[in-house]
Amino acid sequence: MFKPRVKICCISSVEEAHLAIKYGASALGLVGQMPSGPGVISDDEIREIAKTVPPPIGTFLLTCETSADEIIKHFQKVNTNTIQIVDELKSGTYSEIRASLPNVRIVQVIHVIDENSIEEAVRVSAEVDAILLDSGNPNLQIKELGGTGRTHNWELSRKIVENSLKPVFLAGGLKAENVRQAIETVQPFGLDLCSSVRTDGKLDEKKLEEFFKAM
Repeated sequence: MFKPRVKICCISSVEEAHLAIKYGASALGLVGQMPSGPGVISDDEIREIAKTVPPPIGTFLLTCETSADEIIKHFQKVNTNTIQIVDELKSGTYSEIRASLPNVRIVQVIHVIDENSIEEAVRVSAEVDAILLDSGNPNLQIKELGGTGRTHNWELSRKIVENSLKPVFLAGGLKAENVRQAIETVQPFGLDLCSSVRTDGKLDEKKLEEFFKAM
């Protein structure tokens, strides 16, 4: 069975970063200010953690900014190697972000809600470096932009993987008990998880070990 790369999200300290890497994480998620969800840390903390992470590990800034200018400004405070845009880009273009930050990878989150999500993901995949499929809902009064702990319709995600022009990460409710089914059903390039490898909000070494063993 194909073994996807793993991104551990909601990293809150240098110690958590290096624990995740020890067990096999290829990327780390560092969560900036969000309207809801777990794992939010300050931009100063994101910058300090990112500085300690060796290449080629990915350091993903999760930003809820929706304009190219504000995304660029947010990135310049933290200097990760990847930007994960968790909401729709509403002002400016991906090309503008890339022109300002030519060596930074851009990952766009698509919240898989219905068939329209397939069309949106495939369209956006032409302009970014990767797509990340999650189970939030940006249409709610208080936006859900990740960290829900819920799975979504993996059959829709499989269609996105089959049609996307770029690699696809799968997020949303992944845990040791369902990871093999997720891989077999969706066949993503990567997996992204947060709450399932935590206890009382802290990264749990035993749960990390169980997840990677289940893969």
